[in-house]
Amino acid sequence: MKNLFVAMLLFIANLTHAQNFKYAFVTDTHVGTATGEEDLRKTVADINLQTDINFVLVTGDVTEMGTNNELRLAKEILSGLNKPFYVIPGNHDTGWSESGGVSFIKEFGNDKFTFDHNGYRFIACASGPYVRMSDGHIPRDATVWLDSLLKKTPKSMPIVFINHYPIDNSLDNWYEVTDRLKTRNIQYAICGHGHQNKAYNFEGIEATMGRSNLRAKDSIGGYNIVNMTKDTVYFSTKKPAQELSPAWRKIPLKTFVNAEKIYERPNFSINQKYNHVKAIWTYHSNANVVNTPTYTDKLVIYGNSIGAIEALSIKSGKKVWQFNTKGAIYSSALVTDGLVIFGSGDGNIYALHADNGKLAWKTPAKHAVLGSPIAQGAYVFIGGSDNTFRALEIKTGKIKWEFTEVEGTIVGKPLIYQDKIIFGSWGRHLYALSTETGTLLWKWNNGSANRMFSPAMCTPVATKGIVYIAAPDRILTAIDVSNGNTLWRNKEATVRESIGISTDSTLIYGKTMQDEIVAYKTSISDQGIAWRFNAGYGYEHTPSDLMEKNGKLFFGTKNSVVYAVDPKAKTILWAHKIDNAMVNTVNVIDDNTLLVSTMDGKVAILKYDKK
Repeated sequence: MKNLFVAMLLFIANLTHAQNFKYAFVTDTHVGTATGEEDLRKTVADINLQTDINFVLVTGDVTEMGTNNELRLAKEILSGLNKPFYVIPGNHDTGWSESGGVSFIKEFGNDKFTFDHNGYRFIACASGPYVRMSDGHIPRDATVWLDSLLKKTPKSMPIVFINHYPIDNSLDNWYEVTDRLKTRNIQYAICGHGHQNKAYNFEGIEATMGRSNLRAKDSIGGYNIVNMTKDTVYFSTKKPAQELSPAWRKIPLKTFVNAEKIYERPNFSINQKYNHVKAIWTYHSNANVVNTPTYTDKLVIYGNSIGAIEALSIKSGKKVWQFNTKGAIYSSALVTDGLVIFGSGDGNIYALHADNGKLAWKTPAKHAVLGSPIAQGAYVFIGGSDNTFRALEIKTGKIKWEFTEVEGTIVGKPLIYQDKIIFGSWGRHLYALSTETGTLLWKWNNGSANRMFSPAMCTPVATKGIVYIAAPDRILTAIDVSNGNTLWRNKEATVRESIGISTDSTLIYGKTMQDEIVAYKTSISDQGIAWRFNAGYGYEHTPSDLMEKNGKLFFGTKNSVVYAVDPKAKTILWAHKIDNAMVNTVNVIDDNTLLVSTMDGKVAILKYDKK
């Protein structure tokens, strides 16, 4: 009787899978570009005319810049669908998001989803660099969620996985997804990002990239219709108001068998070469950490992308306290006067008591606060996504002044120099305000109308009356701090956002996009590159700064290698790999001890012991 019951269940399951169904596969709509809105409206109208489509999957880059207005518009258009739709973000929705991803979740309910249809389990994760430039990344909280979900998924249940990026090394942690999926009955994956129809295979997992919904050089946009039959899935291009094209891609549906081949994985052999460097402890947060941790004599403190500020013992790495906000934290916390001060994607500036994490005060802004604070005297200064830069009393959070004329979102760390607070934004400009009154003294831009070249993630440095920055235009720029005039611009090396200043203020350091550390003399005129050193770190584009202490220069890379360099001898002192995701700007405790964090949520103290 028991065997008969099992046989009946299998028969019902097979019957369920035998039922054909169709869904629309829409990706890279880029609402906010010239034709994005119109192209998506036409696609929605076209899908609504088709009665045999069961649901719609939208696989990222829904908007162009992830702004609140773009997200609201995209949601309004997609809400016109007369059938269920499911949406995940892509790099354009997260990399420049003015809310740190909070608004995407508010509009669409989540940045990941799962649902079952006709016996198949559809699973989707967010991906993208977060608030700054880096490789694609499946968020740490998504992999934690995926673990929990797969534990509840029967091994025989067929799975379709949805992501914005291809699941290859364009994601720095692709293997965390493929390794997990290959333990289950994965049927295929779909993705966007490349704006073209393309067949893929990810470590034995069949996959399909879909074309962008944008018209591009055509007169009309388009998407894919996916036809699931008993034993095959077919992909066909559909342009609004036109006939469905013949299937351009088909994948057999069958029980997945893991071939257990050896595939590329991150290489940690550099740690053997420099084996005097050790992680005293490593803590893995449950979400991304995209900021620089701060510390006291007892604690290490940082925020994560699900809104938690965590405090760890500086000796053991064990959690001491946690405070939860309601939005992602990309602000590098500041400890001053016994308080931990930071901004949150929930639209508030917080101050917590450093010893216990209890709330001291909270000051609201009109939108997310992603910028990092800096303090001088009795005041703390911080910028938000509400086009406003603020000065607040450290003790009370009371606003001293507000500058409300910032173009774009503020996401970086400001500089205080000669009674000026200097900061950039995603609105093309670098600003200088009076620290006393908040009055605009000058603003500078590099002449580009493209906001992608804004000096938003670069941290200014200054000496001898000159401010230095390197925006995404890859040019080191010297600016007269008294009036904002450009003194000189040097583009001999591709320095992109990552710079630093020597402790004696004679050199500006830059990290190029391919292997080299370069140095420029601090001067009122362009003296050219003083020296360049091939550090061999490979292709590099993360906005993490170079920090010098006691004659040693420290920096991190996009693939989690932290370097210590002797800038005079032009030699690598040591290097250590702790993860495979972007390293944020390091915090140098002393010249042999570093506090580091990675985008995947790893926080560690590294120590170099000389023999």
